[in-house]
Amino acid sequence: MPISSPAEVSSGSSAALCPALFITAPGSNHGKTTVTAALARWHRSQGSRVRVFKTGPDFLDPTILERASGNPVYQLDLWMMGVAECRRLLHDAAQQADLILVEGVMGLFDGEPCSADLAELMKIPAVAVVDVAGVAQTLGAIGYGLAHYRPGFPLQGLFANGVASLRHEEMLRQGMPHGINYLGGMPRNLQFKLPERHLGLVPAAEVSDLDRRIDAAAVLIGATELARMPTPVEFAAPEAEVPAPPQLLAGQCIAVARDKAFSFIYPGNLDLLRKLGASLVFFSPLHDAVLPPADSVYLPGGYPELHLQELQGNVAMKQALIEHCAAGKPLYAECGGLLYLLESLSDKDGARAQMLGVLSGRAVMQRRLQGLGYQSIALPQGTLRCHTFHYSTTVSALVPAYIGERLYDTSAGERVYRMRGVTATYLHAYFASSPEAAAALFLPQLETEATA
Repeated sequence: MPISSPAEVSSGSSAALCPALFITAPGSNHGKTTVTAALARWHRSQGSRVRVFKTGPDFLDPTILERASGNPVYQLDLWMMGVAECRRLLHDAAQQADLILVEGVMGLFDGEPCSADLAELMKIPAVAVVDVAGVAQTLGAIGYGLAHYRPGFPLQGLFANGVASLRHEEMLRQGMPHGINYLGGMPRNLQFKLPERHLGLVPAAEVSDLDRRIDAAAVLIGATELARMPTPVEFAAPEAEVPAPPQLLAGQCIAVARDKAFSFIYPGNLDLLRKLGASLVFFSPLHDAVLPPADSVYLPGGYPELHLQELQGNVAMKQALIEHCAAGKPLYAECGGLLYLLESLSDKDGARAQMLGVLSGRAVMQRRLQGLGYQSIALPQGTLRCHTFHYSTTVSALVPAYIGERLYDTSAGERVYRMRGVTATYLHAYFASSPEAAAALFLPQLETEATA
């Protein structure tokens, strides 16, 4: 039976003990998600209740990890969410789970804050997954570097991904220095590889044989030392009870787009909307002809560029959304949602389709990344912490109401458009960073806030 989400568990006043492991790597593309998913599936198959978390503002890896563990996967992000919220989520999970797994982001020390910061702060022992293609005894040097780059970092050992043969594994073991454990490896086999596209892994719902891949990897991992239950970690309770947010959305119904074209939604965002008093209904811009009765609409990011003809051809839904906006009802759109609101969207091969035309302008997919990183939006009601990650560019004469402020450089941030109840931007906001500002996105705008 699936474990309830953190929003449904009340924080206790004492620390909670639960075995936990942090899965990291020297960099991206070493197989962290494959190994984390397989490890979650293995322990789940043994009857354990497993909770998995993903470090950083990732939408795609959590879909794989949720399928593997059978439970909701929440993000842990020290900047967007803050330390207290990360502690609360882990403490709540520890009260109901038999095992907690946290998958890192990029390399162990990449970014600021980085995976190592989170693992150290929460005192979770770490294991590094290393793609060993073209590597033998040097694996030991990689492990030594990861363990000693930051004195005292709790690295428990290494797990090799892509082992070519028994002899290859012998050489990997030979290079391991004293104090660094070799915890086993997975063979080099495409049956374990998770398919990718331009924003990362293909979402779980689109991989027809995903369970077979995870199960096969889980069987192999179950025979390694990595599968041993880690030692319990003491997860501290929040220092103070977080007061319930004001019921700013009481009585409001929000229609949330959710399908293959629009699926980039932080579960914590939906939790916060409910805590604010809103009721949520879900609909598909791809397949539904009718917009559910609602006071406001949430169009999250996703892959509209992969579904151009379906979105263009669903005239009934397009008209329903156009009428919603024409009536001045609130609509909030992020990234892919922004693209859907424009007049047209072209994919990277030049195929073009008509979108809603609620906002003037067009978008074109590019072959290289166009936006990445943390930003914040200072709204009258508060400052929302956000993240951006997109391959498209837009051309529009619209004047932005706000400009995102980048965390680490002074170049111009993403534009935020506000017009007749519509708020649209490339940024993905974490709503709990400012509940008041988040609520304002789904309430009628004051005339002084609107920008034509």
